[in-house]
Amino acid sequence: MAARLMNAQAQVCKLGKHVVDPMARQFHASCYTASKVALSKFDSDVYLPYDKLNKRLEVVRSRLNRPLTLSEKVLYSHLDDPANQDIVRGTSYLRLRPDRVAMQDATAQMALLQFISSGLKKVAVPSTVHCDHLIEAQVGGPKDLARAKDLNREVYDFLASTCAKYGLGFWKPGSGIIHQIILENYAFPGLLMIGTDSHTPNGGGLGGLCIGVGGADAVDVMADIPWELKCPKVIGVNLTGKISGWTSPKDVILKVADILTVKGGTGAIIEYHGKGVDSISCTGMATICNMGAEIGATTSLFPFNQRMADYLKSTGRGGIAAEAQKFQSKILSADKNCEYDELIEINLDTLEPHVNGPFTPDLAHPISKLGENSKKNGYPLDIKVGLIGSCTNSSYEDMGRCASIAKDAMSHGIKSKIPFNVTPGSEQIRATIERDGISEVFDKFGGTVLANACGPCIGQWDRQDVKKGDKNTIVTSYNRNFTGRNDANPATHCFVTSPEMVTALSIAGRLDFNPLTDELTGADGKKFKLKAPFGDELPAKGFDPGQDTYTAPPPSGENVKVVVDPKSQRLQLLEPFDKWSGQDLTDMTVLIKVKGKCTTDHISAAGPWLKYRGHLDNISNNMFIGATNFENNEMNKIKNQRTGKWGNVPEVARDYKANNIKWVAVGDENYGEGSSREHAALEPRHLGGRAIIVKSFARIHETNLKKQGLLPLTFANAADYDKIQPTSKISLLNLNSLAPGKPVDCEIKNGDKVERIKLNHTLNELQIGWFKAGSALNRMKELAN
Repeated sequence: MAARLMNAQAQVCKLGKHVVDPMARQFHASCYTASKVALSKFDSDVYLPYDKLNKRLEVVRSRLNRPLTLSEKVLYSHLDDPANQDIVRGTSYLRLRPDRVAMQDATAQMALLQFISSGLKKVAVPSTVHCDHLIEAQVGGPKDLARAKDLNREVYDFLASTCAKYGLGFWKPGSGIIHQIILENYAFPGLLMIGTDSHTPNGGGLGGLCIGVGGADAVDVMADIPWELKCPKVIGVNLTGKISGWTSPKDVILKVADILTVKGGTGAIIEYHGKGVDSISCTGMATICNMGAEIGATTSLFPFNQRMADYLKSTGRGGIAAEAQKFQSKILSADKNCEYDELIEINLDTLEPHVNGPFTPDLAHPISKLGENSKKNGYPLDIKVGLIGSCTNSSYEDMGRCASIAKDAMSHGIKSKIPFNVTPGSEQIRATIERDGISEVFDKFGGTVLANACGPCIGQWDRQDVKKGDKNTIVTSYNRNFTGRNDANPATHCFVTSPEMVTALSIAGRLDFNPLTDELTGADGKKFKLKAPFGDELPAKGFDPGQDTYTAPPPSGENVKVVVDPKSQRLQLLEPFDKWSGQDLTDMTVLIKVKGKCTTDHISAAGPWLKYRGHLDNISNNMFIGATNFENNEMNKIKNQRTGKWGNVPEVARDYKANNIKWVAVGDENYGEGSSREHAALEPRHLGGRAIIVKSFARIHETNLKKQGLLPLTFANAADYDKIQPTSKISLLNLNSLAPGKPVDCEIKNGDKVERIKLNHTLNELQIGWFKAGSALNRMKELAN
């Protein structure tokens, strides 16, 4: 099987008449040993690819004959076939060779189950799995971690054994959040990495193009198949002035979200540049890139500079810093006079701290307007909980600056008025802030240090202080604040801001407090203003690595057994989806017409459902339960068109599947924004869905739908959304002539009335092959036979 698959991969690599030489793949897999600086301390026999990247880039330069942006340099230097690849921003589909793959434990389960199905014996590129999503915040770090290890033992054992068998590195539970681990150990300037998490762009803080994908994309790269990406446009953000005072790096991305909105970055890379860049720390740049996911960006990127070099040296990678400096002008910075598709100007001298929310990360409030806006909109002014940390803001610098605010307050005899939760980003951060007394400051301040994991940011929070349905406010330094995301309470108003602002607001306990202008009352009754935060960018004593939480794969996994119990409720081996019949999809039922925002959280909720991420049938019981039904403005209540009875969405979908009724779902703008979770595509496919018809898609989700054999279609005329009713019958016609760029004919039947509309798609020839085969994985196997 594996040998046949290699032949299939050569076919997949076709670009017009060109077929990639198998020796080129072997050359790729060796990671170009011309440079003898190791990719990481865990990849001592794999070397930095700068020489190879530079040679590829020279081929592209000679073809394009124009100045290149930094994003283009990094991306095009990873082309599988730079001499023949069509390159048009916003149009071409690029075939790329990423340097590595990273997966978190919730998405890794399905990705590895798909990889197992491929029949390959070992991953083709350096790959890692990080256990960070399955740890629920309850009482505090050590106890929560112990509880998670017990509850998730079956899943952790599966991931560990699969990593050992197929050659992946395994980061145990408690090691930290995937993106912080990547920044500390694996990211480097010029890297191209894909990760099965939407906040993978965090690595842009170290000058890498790190892109969030679904698990099926990760399988392609691990199977040595070129990874496909629509050539992104490039949005430039020119930073002038300097970060200072209460303004933080987080405020840059909160402002960009205000400007671009949650879909303004779709199909584009956000490239930061300008003199203001040098006033931002490496981890601050990572914060900005991380939250670029909230504007729909493919990824975000900063140019290599001294702040990055300092961070590399502080994390034991001085050799990488030295090597990067050699290629700074050639690969790791933009050419002079390069052109951006859009340009945004931000003056850091005048940038005000921002607090964004509730319910969407692009609803921006400068701190000077937050109180006024909150009163006007009826937001609860009393804050119930403050939370700092997450993959977006859990660096040593973040923690130190927050501790300076806490110490300032305590010097006046006051501390946090509300519960204050702290999530260290990694075991290294936890150990270092504990050694340097920062954890002790938080403890005295009234804080609780949680486990080194995602925790409340992704809904892993056993919150007890409010009842579900109670209207309340929380402030976090997280990245996402969709309805019910943190605590499964749709009435919780979550505001995202900098960790410094969370700390200040936690002291006051109210949204209408502005630390830049307002005074607090000390224990002695005297008024005082909080001092502007300060903290060391990097620890003066160096980082303390803490406990060793990494497991390297053995030299050979041949004798390692991976066992999945057929009776398991957590894991389930995958069965292939059915192929397209070759016939038009006619008279399909509308399962649900979704009203308004529909993120991947709405389609496939996280929180308590995370435990089923490796069991497709069980997790499908959460499909669309958070989406609002257009028919009745209710969640998880739709009419079964076969029986006339009302039921929950998964129940009705299962009934349709059992009765061979094909269905479609209909949605609004930016459908599928948010997390990269491919379960939001797998579940509709598993329960009988054939097409998703919306006004527009978020990038990752659209790709995930294609990978699983669903048709992602958009209204040629957005107003046609109104023509489809819950009782409509939908037909997709002339599918035998489905072709790139050719709209699909759609027939809508409402009783005796029949209307024809056009639906657009972005499928290319390769992706149409996935649809016909039933999924990308099916197509891979077809080519192998």
